[in-house]
Amino acid sequence: MDPFAEFKAAQRKGWAFFAPLEAITTIPAAKLVAFAKVKQGQRVLDVGSGTGVVAVTAARAGAQVSALDLTPELIEVARYNAQLAGVQVDFREGDAEALPFDDASFDAVLSQFGHMFAPRPDVAVQEMLRVLKPGGVIAFSTWPPELFTGRMFALTGRYVGPPPLGVAPPHQWGDPNLVRERLGAAVKELTFDRATMMNPALSPAHHRTQSEKLAGPVKRFVESAEAEKLVLFRREYEALVAEYFDGNCVRQDFLMSRAVKA
Repeated sequence: MDPFAEFKAAQRKGWAFFAPLEAITTIPAAKLVAFAKVKQGQRVLDVGSGTGVVAVTAARAGAQVSALDLTPELIEVARYNAQLAGVQVDFREGDAEALPFDDASFDAVLSQFGHMFAPRPDVAVQEMLRVLKPGGVIAFSTWPPELFTGRMFALTGRYVGPPPLGVAPPHQWGDPNLVRERLGAAVKELTFDRATMMNPALSPAHHRTQSEKLAGPVKRFVESAEAEKLVLFRREYEALVAEYFDGNCVRQDFLMSRAVKA
């Protein structure tokens, strides 16, 4: 029995409303596919695929793509996106900690802001590397803890309370030192790069409202928070957004990591 089944069920439910945010994750998806050097004819897996922005981008580059996500509502949108793009992608509902694929099945394993939500990084890494061929590329985008999105997760965590025992905070995946430690000797040629995602908003309050409706962790909190606590949270959240708000956009810098399986 999965000890984190209840936690994952809450994630599955919380991210069901994420689809409108695909508009801002589409350009970063192209950056990740380029960073991973995806080539025509390669077999590629997208872990935590959401609405399929990475999977469809890789398929349009000529790769044979499989993709997996916990949330069926997002898979439905992803299949629609693939149909619109005129590409074939094998979308499946599934868990990053139990990938339903054979060993050494893929030339590249990618994840954009996805695998980092798996509660046990060691299990997720083991699975992603298991299905990757020797000499294949693992590449992912994550949120640095010291920048906006990482700080937003930390802020939300302070109000929600500590995660269940054994669950690693997702923003830890944005620390290059931890990435290096978690991938360890199983990989070589580990490299990093940074890029920026710009999130349109008319004000910090506008961005905060968007997150409350669409972003899983924030949405779950506001639906159950006491009124007084919610007021304090919203005040802190908008103050944080204001630090990164300029020209009707919120700047969200992210880390890209790439390595070759040894």
